Amino acid sequence: MKRDVPLTPDRYEVYAVRYATHAARRSAENYLGHDPHGNRAMPLDFYFWVIRNAQRVVLVDTGFKSELAVRRGRAYFGEPVALLAKLGIDAADIEDVVITHMHYDHAGNLDAFPRARFHLQESELAFCTGRCMGHAALRGPFEPQDVAQAVFRLFEGRLRFTDGDSELFPGITLHQVGGHTPGLQVVRVATARGHIVLASDAAHYWDNLRARRPFPIVIDVGRMLDAHALIEQLADGPDHIVPGHDPLVRTRFRALPGEPDIVALHEAPLGKPAHQHADHVADALTVESD
Repeated sequence: MKRDVPLTPDRYEVYAVRYATHAARRSAENYLGHDPHGNRAMPLDFYFWVIRNAQRVVLVDTGFKSELAVRRGRAYFGEPVALLAKLGIDAADIEDVVITHMHYDHAGNLDAFPRARFHLQESELAFCTGRCMGHAALRGPFEPQDVAQAVFRLFEGRLRFTDGDSELFPGITLHQVGGHTPGLQVVRVATARGHIVLASDAAHYWDNLRARRPFPIVIDVGRMLDAHALIEQLADGPDHIVPGHDPLVRTRFRALPGEPDIVALHEAPLGKPAHQHADHVADALTVESD
């Protein structure tokens, strides 16, 4: 596959790969407290992310399996392993996987990467194996088989704990932000257009971030709002922040030829900067999700 930018040991290509969607989601489900959009349709997309250069491939999150899509009512576009192949990547060759947090849509399929080391905040595993999981309201976004897989990887010596902020490789750093879950971490990556931040669920939508209206699945509201400010500091600009579930990601960045669900985040975004779009909220509420 042709590479679009020169790759160096500390600069990377980055791709967002959509593997599922929740087209029936309403705006009232995406804001804590008041919904400013009157409970309109507001689709939620599911992504994982690929970071690569000539030296390495790093996967960020691992999606969920097709049977879980059926159970949770999500439209499913493909197993992450098959979608990785569209980028010329064999899951069996991946050596490093960052898990931003242990919710079902980010931490399934750990068994599909037999050579990988999994990088996870220690506080995240402590949370999803601790007493809080006795509360149905808190354990709902977790799947016990995913948590068990993480424990298996620990016993295999393939779980690498981080504690706070750390450098994974030159040009890739991990930053614990919490809020959504105690151990949520975001990923800062050096690219040809500057440092981008894969915000994961620190910001589900650009609108959550820009309006400072938190997403309602949250452990600590104060830390979630602090996370919004931090990722703005870490990124080189508004269009260098990549939210975790926003369908607009697929309209702001160039798709690979013939692959509308894979977009190149290391390239300049399409059109004028996203923060200058007065209609970006309306776009998010009406964007096609299939």
